[in-house]
Amino acid sequence: YIRYSEQEYEEKRITQDDLPLQDKDRDSVVWINVDGLDDVQLLKTLGEQFNLHPLTMEDIFYMDQRPKVEDFGHYLYLVCKMFIFNAKEQDIQAEQFSLVLSDSVVLSFQEVAGDVFDPLRERLRIGKGKVRKMNADYLAYSLLDAIVDSYFFVLESFGEQIETLEDTLVTQPTNQSLQQVHYLRRQMILLRRAVWPLREVIRSLEKSETAFVDSTSTTYLRDLYDNIVQIVDTIEIYREILSGMLELYLSS
Repeated sequence: YIRYSEQEYEEKRITQDDLPLQDKDRDSVVWINVDGLDDVQLLKTLGEQFNLHPLTMEDIFYMDQRPKVEDFGHYLYLVCKMFIFNAKEQDIQAEQFSLVLSDSVVLSFQEVAGDVFDPLRERLRIGKGKVRKMNADYLAYSLLDAIVDSYFFVLESFGEQIETLEDTLVTQPTNQSLQQVHYLRRQMILLRRAVWPLREVIRSLEKSETAFVDSTSTTYLRDLYDNIVQIVDTIEIYREILSGMLELYLSS
């Protein structure tokens, strides 16, 4: 639980005993991040306090959602995929990330603990950047921006693997090399399924006339959209390279 304004900052861990939360003044922004979906009663209480639609609650628990955004009148619901790269295993951990945006509250729901938001939390704590001066929609944008930035990091890591594998295929192709090509192709498909629809989600947010996204934030959403387009293009390039590497392996 984080509550902040330009002058004030409050951060604490909450449990079922702290709910329902007391209403705060509208000059503050409240961010409630739920790590893990095991505490059904806590989620139910949050849903009741913020009047979340039963379909929203159902989507939060269903882990295989396609990225989308829905307007329920008194809040926006958005879902996407978050990737965390495991440097030791050279693999990615994918999880669903759900976000609810209302006038002054952002609710976020993760499958497990651990995320890509620590730099954002630190900026909030020390009051660095614009986030403490802006409304809840800018916080929602900042969360999505952190997720998209992590896509770049994941792609950079896979790009290094592809470059190393390409050298191996030229000099000493093995059956293990073939398995690595297939593995990387599967990862590109996973990334594409997560990023491709997110592009349209951000575009619809940018073009929407909802009261929860003001004109100031649309500029940042447009930049976020451009970054996602760049990621999609990189994924397509990597897929073409991997297809060419498969042909190179067969030729060798």
